[in-house]
Amino acid sequence: MSKIIHVVGARPNFMKIAPVIEAINASAARKGRSVTQILVHTGQHYTPEMSSLMFEQLGLPTPDYNLDVGSGGHGQQTGRIMEAFEQVLLKEQPDLVVVVGDVNSTIACALDAKKMNIPVAHIEAGLRSFDREMPEEINRILTDAISDYLFTTEESARMNLVGEGIDGGKIFFVGNTMIDTLLKHKDAAKSRPILKQLNLIDGNHNTQAYGLVTLHRPSNVDKVEPLKELLSCLAELSKDLPLVMPIHPRTKANIEKFNLMHLIESGNFLLIEPQGYLDFICLLSNAKLILSDSGGIQEEATVLGVPCLTLRENTERPITISEGTNTLVGNNPNAIVKAFNSALTKDFSEKRPKYWDGSAAQRIAEILLTHLA
Repeated sequence: MSKIIHVVGARPNFMKIAPVIEAINASAARKGRSVTQILVHTGQHYTPEMSSLMFEQLGLPTPDYNLDVGSGGHGQQTGRIMEAFEQVLLKEQPDLVVVVGDVNSTIACALDAKKMNIPVAHIEAGLRSFDREMPEEINRILTDAISDYLFTTEESARMNLVGEGIDGGKIFFVGNTMIDTLLKHKDAAKSRPILKQLNLIDGNHNTQAYGLVTLHRPSNVDKVEPLKELLSCLAELSKDLPLVMPIHPRTKANIEKFNLMHLIESGNFLLIEPQGYLDFICLLSNAKLILSDSGGIQEEATVLGVPCLTLRENTERPITISEGTNTLVGNNPNAIVKAFNSALTKDFSEKRPKYWDGSAAQRIAEILLTHLA
């Protein structure tokens, strides 16, 4: 019998790990293998929309362990995760720990496992923004450096890893498990009533034109000047295209802290609470365009054929630019306005980079079960 621990902590992790658990179960059943899978939720994201509702909608099993670490500074949060996860490893003695993405839970649990000589698999390895001021970039580099299995979503990731001295035999180009989840749930998302609930459906049952905004990066929202400039720019754009904004808790707190709510009120914004997965994909797929500083949304927008303006100076997902619908615009208002006007006049279609085909998790399952054997 093999025992695998999967770690999730933040909202994007849930979409990436759900198909992997399902694929390992299916592959093990076909092979007549006995595999125990244990799900550990660190509790890094803990509001219902960011956690429990996601588990329900994605069909994830109830976590076997919830570490309930909550929010905090990077060192504080990472330390709490390591302390709690070490006890899980001591109790369960797994054969493998699977981590995903680039959040604090990813590096914390990978470090714990390696210090106990437990192999680590990193899903979404090799992505690089080349901006070491991003906490996520540090998490990516360190996690990849100690992982035994590195599963990549795009071909540039292999070049990054080899350039950092990673043994090529550890690297497996499998595709994007986040897209596995998107393709599986896309039709169900279309039938959600969220557009009607937000009065985005007119009397003729047509969807009204709107843009979708998400902001949460510290570089954009944790200091008053960049946040003020962004909100001022978005307020002007909203007069041409209404903007729906599911507001991140930290962004909301900073808008209030910096007394910037008047900028929201001066524009045509529809502020809503963070949404569950299906409702958010419904909003995403029906938007005229997206303005976001997220990583995963760049990928989802590409597959859905929706133009995405990324409000950052860099991206760790270059394939969404070269083969997708993404445009990197930074947070300069003039650049944002120019890209906004250009995106509204272009026609985009759905894009499927190599291996973004709904079978990435199946490839991962086959590799892991072969090696565990």
